[in-house]
Amino acid sequence: MRILVLGGSVFLSRAVAEEALARGHEVVCACRGTSGSVAAGATHVPLDRAAADPDEVAAALGGAAYDAVVDVARQPSWVRAAVAAVPDAHWVFVSTINVYADESTPGGRPGTLPLRAPVHDDTDLAVDPEAYGPMRVACEAIVRDGATSAAVVRPGLIVGPGGPTGRFTYWPARFAAVASHPTVLAPGDPEDVVQVVDVRDLATWVVTLAEQRTTGDLDGVGEPTAIRDLLAAVALGAGGGDALLRWVPAADLEARGVQPWAGDRSVPLWLPRPAYDGMLAHDVAPSLAAGLTLRPVADTARDTLAWLRGTPDAPVTGLTLAEEAEILAALSPG
Repeated sequence: MRILVLGGSVFLSRAVAEEALARGHEVVCACRGTSGSVAAGATHVPLDRAAADPDEVAAALGGAAYDAVVDVARQPSWVRAAVAAVPDAHWVFVSTINVYADESTPGGRPGTLPLRAPVHDDTDLAVDPEAYGPMRVACEAIVRDGATSAAVVRPGLIVGPGGPTGRFTYWPARFAAVASHPTVLAPGDPEDVVQVVDVRDLATWVVTLAEQRTTGDLDGVGEPTAIRDLLAAVALGAGGGDALLRWVPAADLEARGVQPWAGDRSVPLWLPRPAYDGMLAHDVAPSLAAGLTLRPVADTARDTLAWLRGTPDAPVTGLTLAEEAEILAALSPG
């Protein structure tokens, strides 16, 4: 197959290109190339989708035939121009679970959860971050309406080596430090359900969906798991199996200015409950039936830690060790 990857230099899109090349496909990556190099063996077509108008996109992409296209864009104008340039290929559009308007209902999947109202115009997320999901809803519709055939994949939290957000990397890094800091702050209720998907598993599946010309909407998520068990798996993979988990209720974290999910003074994977009971608790069964395979979280943690150790400037968000120690010291003995 001849596969066009719109992107191809960073995280998921690069992993898709690498997987497609490993299977013997011809891969073309259309991107600026300023965020990183494309995978060895791929052809790089320089394209700045932010600056290019539709005619420029058509000139860059429309002169060649492709069997499949993989796109991870979030701006409707980018997707609109690319679909118009390459409408005859099978599209695999990587969207997000943020398209769902209901984040409180566990066990949701495509067709059971309402979508957000679409935003059809490009929006600066620094100004309006709430437009992220609605723009992706619009992008999905553009692909379905304009491509000959298409699959839409809606990932949850994508983790693993190369992760650009630091949301998961916090935990392998933290458990790797248990020799000097054995008590680990664990957030909320240990039975809270979370789920993560390894970037390599997601990329493998995306290429399979392209090869099989699968159509329809699917969630790209891992197994729903109690956070107690997920952290135990991360500790196992990161060599922190001797850690003592100190479970801190959400109210105590909030009272001490700790933020959920990501950013400074945050605890990644912690989400307000019950408002977000469903965000990381989607039904993975339809995706497994469609060919998604999942590796153990311990393996993901091990490989993420190895990547962190080899990448000094890799992003890690969340509490510093000093902030964590301060919070634990302020709490009554648990």
